[in-house]
Amino acid sequence: MPALDATLTPWPELAARHPCDALLLGNGASRAVWKPFGYFSLFEEAQRAGRKKGLAISDQALFKSLATELFEPVLSALNTTVRANAALAINSTAPLNRYYSIKEALIHAVRTVHLPWSLMPAATLAGLNQALRNYRSVYTSNYDLLLPWAVQHAPHGFARLFDEQGFFDVRRTHSEGTRVLHLHGGLHLLKLPDGTTRQRSADNAELLDGFAVNIPGEVPLFVNEDRSDEKLRAIRHSDYLGWCLGQLAQESDGLCLFGQHLDSTDQHLLEAIRLAQPKQLSIAIRPLSEASVINQKQHYVDRFEDLAGTHVHFFDASTHPLGGAALAIESHVTRR
Repeated sequence: MPALDATLTPWPELAARHPCDALLLGNGASRAVWKPFGYFSLFEEAQRAGRKKGLAISDQALFKSLATELFEPVLSALNTTVRANAALAINSTAPLNRYYSIKEALIHAVRTVHLPWSLMPAATLAGLNQALRNYRSVYTSNYDLLLPWAVQHAPHGFARLFDEQGFFDVRRTHSEGTRVLHLHGGLHLLKLPDGTTRQRSADNAELLDGFAVNIPGEVPLFVNEDRSDEKLRAIRHSDYLGWCLGQLAQESDGLCLFGQHLDSTDQHLLEAIRLAQPKQLSIAIRPLSEASVINQKQHYVDRFEDLAGTHVHFFDASTHPLGGAALAIESHVTRR
């Protein structure tokens, strides 16, 4: 393990000596572009939206009864209830009301915190697109639209993991180019009643504006903030998410972590990395202060020090293509 001091290697120097062909992004990567992505919980954002646009008392009671703060399982459960009621000739007014109420609150919460397409500079899209191309596989636990927008900006050279109709088939995943795998789903993905995953065909502004405005039976496929065990449970109910996590658990060469804190709510990601036992880990750290750097190093050493075959390296996040100030978009959003 490296020395626990405040020294951080510049990324170009570290990449030349210890190249990584896989990248794992976390919320810090999105916050580096758009600071309002630093909200604590989308569920809490939906609660704060007020009586007209937020989660109603009945909606919140439903989340509580299912012991989760994840939207996808709750919406999927309501869909299943409606279908079962229809088969039994039972009135579905109550579950349908809750379904549409929760979707409306979700739509409002997402639009409140997400970067508007109108503020996305072409230079930022190009910078993100180019940075992703340096890797064979890019994994992200973020469910925002930064990476889908960046890939759409210049899609040539990126692997196509969904077919021409937008469907994912776990039996047909081979494709040339950089793979972008959304470990927690994304606002651009939908889950169908049979468990199939579909990628929405919209792009640019429509990809955000049309979020959750889909046909009955389809629900947005993304895993928002909650406990790690709840996230893993949702992942296991999706062929696409399960496949993505399985791919991460096989990354045995060089893996770069950027903006990925791997705290207790992402224990399932940490366990996947530990299963993979990569030859080396290159971990980005923001040099806020000497004490902060040392604390962050200790945080990661505690998680990986017993992986005897893994060499851990730390680098200055601001020297990485994804950490440069040029990618940051100024925000004047007033938080509620």
